[in-house]
Amino acid sequence: MLQPKRTKFRKAQKGRMKGNSGRGHRLSNGMFGIKSLDSSFITSRQIEAARIAATRYMKRQGQLWIKIFPDKPITKKPLEVRMGKGKGAPEYFVAVVKPGRIMFEVAGVPMDVAQEALRLAAQKLPVKTKFIVARDYDAA
Repeated sequence: MLQPKRTKFRKAQKGRMKGNSGRGHRLSNGMFGIKSLDSSFITSRQIEAARIAATRYMKRQGQLWIKIFPDKPITKKPLEVRMGKGKGAPEYFVAVVKPGRIMFEVAGVPMDVAQEALRLAAQKLPVKTKFIVARDYDAA
C-alpha cells in the first residue's frame, strides 16, 4: 500500500477550503435562504453588513437567522516589524464557508420580500450565492 508523501514542513495554518460543505446544507429554520456557491472566508463585518441590509429591507418583519459564525481568528503582524518574534496578534475573525453552505435563512415574510432582502444581503458577501426555497413551502 502506498503511503502519502511526507514533507518536512507543515503547510498552511489557515487551512484549505477543498470540497463541499459537510454540514449546514439544508434549511433548518426558515422557508427561504441563501446558499453559497463558492468557498471563501467571510469576516464578521461582512456578516453584520448583510444582516443589517436584510433586516432593513424587511422592515423588522419576519425572522432572520444567521447560520454561520466567525470563529476562526486571522492574525497579522504590525507594519514595519522584522521577521520572527512569534506570531502576530489576532486582527479579525472569519467564518469558513464552502460551496453548499446555507448562510442566512428567512421566515415570516412573503416570497418576493424575502428574495429581495436576501439579494441585498448577498451583495455584501464575497461569494456567489443562490436563493433557495423550502420544499414544503406553499405559495398560497
